Amino acid sequence: MLWARRPELAEEINTHHTNERYLPGFKLHPNLRCDPDLHDVVSGADVIVMGVPSQGFRSALEEVAQHARAWVPVVSLTKGLEQGSQLRMTQIINEVMPGHPAGVLTGPNLAKEILAGDAAAAVLSTVDPIVAEQLQGIFHMNLFRVYTNPDVVGCELAGALKNVFAIAAGMADGLGAGDNTKAMVITRGLAELSRLGEAMGGRFATFSGLAGMGDLMATCMSRQSRNRYVGEQLGLGHSIEEVIESMNMVAEGVKTSRVVVSLAEEYGIEMPIASEVYSVCHEGSTATDAYRGLVKGQTGGLEHSSLKFR
Repeated sequence: MLWARRPELAEEINTHHTNERYLPGFKLHPNLRCDPDLHDVVSGADVIVMGVPSQGFRSALEEVAQHARAWVPVVSLTKGLEQGSQLRMTQIINEVMPGHPAGVLTGPNLAKEILAGDAAAAVLSTVDPIVAEQLQGIFHMNLFRVYTNPDVVGCELAGALKNVFAIAAGMADGLGAGDNTKAMVITRGLAELSRLGEAMGGRFATFSGLAGMGDLMATCMSRQSRNRYVGEQLGLGHSIEEVIESMNMVAEGVKTSRVVVSLAEEYGIEMPIASEVYSVCHEGSTATDAYRGLVKGQTGGLEHSSLKFR
């Protein structure tokens, strides 16, 4: 059972089995039901799955908490960090709904490809191995394989941080940079992600797996990626305000870049690519400024480039 804030969306899903605003051209499973009444959806749920953008996650969860039964697991699909508090979503779950097992489902999971029936894999992470095994059985299907990983910190950080580097990869596309340049950005982005993730308590192996490298590659390369699209439009010369205004879905990397730069300073981690993304998204720099020296036709070499690779 799904909850939708808008009654007209619930009606569309129940009657036509579609969600044309977000998933145009796709049919949803006919058994999927949607209800605009949060109490009706949550009060009988054995598992609660939160697919809410990070900046609305806490307020939505506070509403959910009023109707949930005790000890029901709460699984986050959100790949972002809360502004101000810098908290991961499972940390917010533990604050708002203490006593409920908190978990995250993450990985290279582009919605349209999953709806089209293409094979995909995800990582289910929670600290309780028994809960993890039970949840794995709920989500696992023949063409959607679910693996478990106890490294909740690493899985959540990888999912949030990769969106920032997807914006950088998109800027390369918009500027017309070659595949070599884009591969360099993705690879060094993974290095930055891993350094900060380990400093914050994540495990190195997590960042080289599905939750880290796998998700990073899909988000940086896919035409379906919202964060890659943001970067591409910035590379084409549009302002961040124009790009956001043109979208009807949230690109988490824009706001996450602010949190990442703050965390990098706090933990003493050099993150030059993330810093450039932050400058373009929040300080008025352009994609051309960020890539100066790395794109054909611009002066300078790697040693004089804005994106300094380490």
